[in-house]
Amino acid sequence: MEAKIRDIGFEGEIFGDAASLIKYENDTSLFEIRPKLAVKPKSAEDIKKLVSFVANKKAEDPTLSVTARAAGTGMAGGALNDSIIIDVANMNHIKSVTAERAVVEPGVFYRDMDKATKEKGVIMPSFPASRNICAVGGMTGTNASGEMTLTYGSTRDWVKRLRVVLSDGNEYEFSSLTVAELEDKKKLTTFEGSLYRDMYDLLESNYDAVKAAKPNVSKNSTGYALWSVWDRKTFDLSKLFVGSEGTLGIFTEIEFALIKPKEHRKLIVIFLRDLKILSALIEKVLSHKPETFETYDDRVIKFILRFLPDFIKTMGTGLIRLGLSFIPEIIMVLKGGFPRLVLLAEFTGETDEEASQKAQVAFADLKQFHLQMEIMQTPKESERFWTMRHESFNILRKHSGKNKTAPFIDDIVVAPEKLPLFMPRLDKIMAEYKLTYTIQGHIGDGNFHIFPLMNLHNARDRDIVMELSQKVFDLVFEFDGSMSAEHNDGLIRTAYLRQMYGDKIYRLFEETKNIFDPKNIFNPGKKVYGHSLEYIKDHIDKVY
Repeated sequence: MEAKIRDIGFEGEIFGDAASLIKYENDTSLFEIRPKLAVKPKSAEDIKKLVSFVANKKAEDPTLSVTARAAGTGMAGGALNDSIIIDVANMNHIKSVTAERAVVEPGVFYRDMDKATKEKGVIMPSFPASRNICAVGGMTGTNASGEMTLTYGSTRDWVKRLRVVLSDGNEYEFSSLTVAELEDKKKLTTFEGSLYRDMYDLLESNYDAVKAAKPNVSKNSTGYALWSVWDRKTFDLSKLFVGSEGTLGIFTEIEFALIKPKEHRKLIVIFLRDLKILSALIEKVLSHKPETFETYDDRVIKFILRFLPDFIKTMGTGLIRLGLSFIPEIIMVLKGGFPRLVLLAEFTGETDEEASQKAQVAFADLKQFHLQMEIMQTPKESERFWTMRHESFNILRKHSGKNKTAPFIDDIVVAPEKLPLFMPRLDKIMAEYKLTYTIQGHIGDGNFHIFPLMNLHNARDRDIVMELSQKVFDLVFEFDGSMSAEHNDGLIRTAYLRQMYGDKIYRLFEETKNIFDPKNIFNPGKKVYGHSLEYIKDHIDKVY
C-alpha cells in the first residue's frame, strides 16, 4: 500500500508500522480503532492524489477509505477509523490575517491563529475548552463552540469560505451564493454542477420538513445542518461541511470572519440551592445579555476541595492567599451547605465602567431571588471561579485512579427553560448506576457536560456505557433537545441519529452523503450508515 501511494506522486509522510499507528488509534474519546495507514500530506495536491487513488481502487478493495484528523482532541471518536488516516498536521500555514478575515490551513492550531489575530486586535470567537490544544480543521469538522457561544454562536457562524477536496479528487471552493450565482453553478456539467443541482432539489423539495427538523436549541452539532444551507435567498454549502466530521470531503483551506473583542469584564457569581427557581433565574440573567453564562455543580466544588493542592498549583497562587480568597464562600457553606449549582454570568464592555454598570444593573435585578451572590471586582477574584469551571475535569481525570472520566453523555443540550424539570430526571437516571460524576457547562445555552468515573477494563462498566447512553438520550429527545451541542456524533452518537431526527430526515442525511460521496470513501460509519451498538462497545478502549 505504501509503495502504491508513493507511485501516484504523494510527497508527504507515510506511516505503516505498528509503532507509528498507535498514535492514531485514539483521540480524547473512550474508543480505540487501529487504522490501515496514516499519512501527512504536504499540500492539497497530496490530498487530491490520495482521494483519487482511493476512489479508483474502491471497487477492487471495498475496505479502502480516508479519514481526516487534525489535532486529535475530539471526544466522540470522530477521527478514528480503520481507514487511511489523513493527518493534516503539516498543513499548518496561516495564509493571511486582516482586521476582518483569517485564511488558514486545517492543521493550524487555534492558539496560533488566535495569537496572529490578536496582533490585529481581533479574534475568532468560537471558544472551545480545548482551544489551547485543538486545530481549526477539527473545530470546523465538529462545529465546535464553547462558553462564548451564547453571544457569538458556533464555528459555523464564523466560517465564510471553505476549500474542500471532494470524492472526484478535485478541490472546490464553497461560500454563500446569491440565487443568480446558484443558477450559474447548477448549469455546470461537472461534478460540482451535479452537487448543486442535487442538493438544491433535495432541499427545495423538502424545504418545510428540513427547516422544522432543526433542533430547538441554541447549539447543535448532530447530523447534517441541512437547514443552514438554503433560505430561498442564499445557498451556502460551506454551512453543510461545517460539522460534517469529514464525511463529505477534506478541508484544505478555511476562511474565518473576525471581530474586535470587548476587553473589560465583570463576573457575577450566583450560588443556587433550589432548582425550582432555575428557569426564572436563567430568564432574568439572559435578559441582561451576559457575554457568557456558565455553571458547575456541587460535585465540582467537592472535588476541588478534595484535591486542593492541584487546584492551587493550577492557579499559581499560594495556599494562604487562596484560602483567604474563599472565606466568604466557606462561611456560606458552613451556614447553609453546598449550593446545588454555581452560576457564572460575565458582562463585558468597551470600558471598565461599561462592564461594571451592566453587572451592577443585573445584580440589582437579581436580588429579587434572595440568593447569595457576589460581583468579582478584579480579574484575579474571577480567576478562581473560572479555574474551577475549566480545570476541574483535568484534576478529576488526574486523580481518578483505575476509574477514568468517560465522555459519552458529555454534551447534551436542552432549552434552558426546561432545565428545572430536566435536571432532576437526569439525576435520577445517573443515581441508578451509583456513578461518581460531575456536571458543568454552558447554562445560558442549556448545554451540559457530564463526566462519569468508570473502569472500562470492567465488562459491566462497558455495558453501562451503552445502557446509560440510551436512557440519557431518550430523556434528551423527550425534552426536544440534542445529544450533542458541540462535540459532534462520532462513534458514540451516530447510532442514535435516526431516533433523534426520525426516518424522513435521516433518509435526507443518507441522500446528502450519497450525493457528495457515492462510494463512501470519507470517514465511513459516521453520521450515516453507522456501526452497530455491539461494534461501538467492542471498540471501547479497555485501558482508557
